[in-house]
Amino acid sequence: MARTPKARALGAALRQAREEKQILLRQLGAAIDRDIGVLSRWETGERTPKPEHVAQILTRLDVEGDRFAEIMTLAYGTNEPLWLATTLPEQRRQMTAFLDWERNARRIVEFSPLLVPGVLQTSDYIRAMMTAPGANIPASEVASRIATRIGRRQALTKHNPAKLLALIGQAALTQEIGGRQVMIEQLRHLLEMAAWLNVELRIVPDRRGWHPGLEGEFTLIETPLTPTSLASIVCVGNRRTVLILHEDDDVADYRSASERILGVSLPPEKSAAFIAELIHRMENYHG
Repeated sequence: MARTPKARALGAALRQAREEKQILLRQLGAAIDRDIGVLSRWETGERTPKPEHVAQILTRLDVEGDRFAEIMTLAYGTNEPLWLATTLPEQRRQMTAFLDWERNARRIVEFSPLLVPGVLQTSDYIRAMMTAPGANIPASEVASRIATRIGRRQALTKHNPAKLLALIGQAALTQEIGGRQVMIEQLRHLLEMAAWLNVELRIVPDRRGWHPGLEGEFTLIETPLTPTSLASIVCVGNRRTVLILHEDDDVADYRSASERILGVSLPPEKSAAFIAELIHRMENYHG
């Protein structure tokens, strides 16, 4: 059984293309001479079609141009133990897959040493990052990207919301991205989110010695696979791309890392007090 993040992304793309044409599975099956059960398993990611089968489906659905190319990038290496997107089309599909996992998550663990985690960012904080020199984001895309990132909060506000464990490095609180006032409002927002029942926010102070968090940021997402089991992925990002891991050993390693970081973090109450004190100092600083 496949069900890798890339297989799920491919299946979702095929299902979306079919539904947009208002074609039923049985109609598509008859048109390309494929069993409806096979098509269904392809769309759920339980099985992976060969690239030629993907091309056949897309041709039948009149999918052309850039979209055809984007979906075809998902048809290769679908069962590999990691998903490293190196081209822009595949990066777009990977981001779509990540957002889908996040929306359906039961639990999210996010460690962010230098920036406020994306799901907890305010719109002004996001805009400041996206419009800063060197961000290299076209002005025409800023508004839509802000909306997409703000939309990630749906994972925390939906019916049966995900539980979020946010482990935030002390340095992330003092960057003053967008200026002092933007940062103050961002810190206030963190305090508001920390009061939610499904959000546990902990600050990881400096000078705690070595811990796995010093190796960089990561996000661990757990989603229901069956009523009694979970599927998990780990996303590790850098400036150019994101690596998605799903093998049991990899996920277990990052789960262990998150527990070690949790062990050197401040409890929720002390974390909230830490943020409140920082807000007070920033509001009263006259340098």
